[in-house]
Amino acid sequence: MSKKTRKKSSNTTGKRVATKVARAASASTGKSAAKTRITVAKKPAAKTAKAKASTNKASTKKTAAGVQGKASHKAASKPLKREPAATVTKTVTKSSAVTLAEGASAPGFDLPRDGGGSVSLKDFAGKKLVLFFYPRADTPGCTREAIDFTRLKADFTAAGTEVVGISADTVKAQESFRNKHQLSVPLVSDGAHQMLEAYGAWGEKSMYGRTFMGIIRATVLVDSDGKVARIWRHVKVDGHAEAVLEAARSL
Repeated sequence: MSKKTRKKSSNTTGKRVATKVARAASASTGKSAAKTRITVAKKPAAKTAKAKASTNKASTKKTAAGVQGKASHKAASKPLKREPAATVTKTVTKSSAVTLAEGASAPGFDLPRDGGGSVSLKDFAGKKLVLFFYPRADTPGCTREAIDFTRLKADFTAAGTEVVGISADTVKAQESFRNKHQLSVPLVSDGAHQMLEAYGAWGEKSMYGRTFMGIIRATVLVDSDGKVARIWRHVKVDGHAEAVLEAARSL
């Protein structure tokens, strides 16, 4: 082989090697660039995921806070449902303030009585009428009072006066009371307290340091014109029936 041929071959081989080295370097640079792009692309995605997680946590906290706020609001508003208690108190106070005055027209009534039927104010038109209000049938004081009026019934009749007893007991309880003590005066049942309130026999009472609403022992004498002639409030039982009889005789 000649010198020119060896030089030419040597140059060609060198060029080929240089080309391969350049290509390898280029491929390596490309791979590095690709890796760099992948790495750069992955970092924002990770940040985005973290941002989403942070947003979700914040949203969850807000939702929880909202639920707690609603629950707290509902819990705070529950006591407002106790208003009906204040209304009942006002009603009771109003009914206890009813006052019947002497000289006023006797309030009308029509209520069931022992033995069946009913009793009304109209039944006694043109007659004097004694209405005695007692707290409860078959209790010691009420029993003595009813027996006293029964004992003096003939004297009241002679004075042109009828006698009627009233309480909030049921008709059945009134009948048992009448039968047990052989009472002869009509016993009226006012379970709704309408007559009791109208005649001022329903109001505030106290016992053993406790205050409550109940029947106030009272007696009302109505004249033959239907007017209230006398009123006895907070009655003491002993001698009361006799005092009422004297007042009826004086009319």
